[in-house]
Amino acid sequence: MQHAAGPTTDTPTQDPSARRLTGILFTGVALSSTAYIAMATLSSIAVDEITGSASLAGVPGAIAVIGTAVGTSLLSVGVARRGRRPGLITGYVLASLGAVAGGLAVVTMSALLLFLAMAFIGLGNAASHLARYTAADMFPVSKRATALAWVVWGSTIGSVAGPTLLGPAGRIAESMGRTELLGGYAIGAAGMGLAALLCFIALRPDPARVALERPTERKIVFSEVTTAFRLPSVRAGLSAMVAGQVVMVMIMTATPLHVHHHGSDLGSVGVVMSAHTLGMFALAPLVGWMADRIGGMRVALLGMAVLAVSAVGAAYGPNESVGGLVVILWLLGIGWNMTFVSGSSMLVTGLDPSIRPRVQGTADSLTWLSSAGSALSAGFLYQAADYRTLGLIGLALLAVPLVVLVRHRPAPAV
Repeated sequence: MQHAAGPTTDTPTQDPSARRLTGILFTGVALSSTAYIAMATLSSIAVDEITGSASLAGVPGAIAVIGTAVGTSLLSVGVARRGRRPGLITGYVLASLGAVAGGLAVVTMSALLLFLAMAFIGLGNAASHLARYTAADMFPVSKRATALAWVVWGSTIGSVAGPTLLGPAGRIAESMGRTELLGGYAIGAAGMGLAALLCFIALRPDPARVALERPTERKIVFSEVTTAFRLPSVRAGLSAMVAGQVVMVMIMTATPLHVHHHGSDLGSVGVVMSAHTLGMFALAPLVGWMADRIGGMRVALLGMAVLAVSAVGAAYGPNESVGGLVVILWLLGIGWNMTFVSGSSMLVTGLDPSIRPRVQGTADSLTWLSSAGSALSAGFLYQAADYRTLGLIGLALLAVPLVVLVRHRPAPAV
């Protein structure tokens, strides 16, 4: 089965609308990430207050991650049939509905409704992640990692705005006689709704029509997708994303609880999580440029080294101070960014464009599913042990993906 894309010399020139459409994708990701990060930051605190048990703190995050995994698979199938734009709009609308349900959950103190809300929020979050592949397809091979990274960088706005807005939004909710947690879900509904509206109005033409490599009109056989995962570049990309996601999610999920249980308010939680999410996204353009210049494999290995440093910091560093956690979580975000962008860059070339969305969606689904267990276990591990133990576990979990990454590295060019 042949999966390699055709010669790049035969591909058409870049469409003039590619940069404008990338800007729309960037703005949509900025809005949706503001919404998602605000709600994700609150989720562990919300379930703790509703149930009175920190052991369930990782459940909402795990449900959201599973929702994202399901969403990436479903939306990638829709992309292959109908184009990129409808999938993005559908995802953002579902997340907006989930945010409304989350607000009702914290008002009615219903854990079941909160879990359902996080499932819809996760489904919508899949659209934000798939937007990076949408941008990459519109640019030449030598610029795809950079284009992909610029869309990821849109989440920088959300990384700062989402947690920072929690304090003011919470005070507004309290002034109306409601729980302060309601404010975060109001931010979520507004951000996701605006992202959907923006894509509906401005994301024209469909980016799939601007892609430099057009898919053929044919039915995709499942065996083609599984065969693609035998390619060294695909396995390496998947290993990089899984490694970063699992370690990052486990430590990140427990951090708001760790800060909250040490007597700090939501403002302090917001500061720490802003530093973390800033590290996750702010350097994305630089990471994308590095992946285009020195290769995704080398960047992925550097990212795993940074993740290891962060895990050691969580285990042995000053993790009881807000300042110390700012540095630890910032490094955790940078390490994740390097594995995520470099891993994604390995999935945007060397594949038949007809099956590329399915491979990308499947890889994302596997990544989110692998991290769901990490999110789910974070609360239980934190309750049973402590934050330092989580750091040591994160360090140990890097070993297996590292072996897989090196074993399946692409052969050097001759």
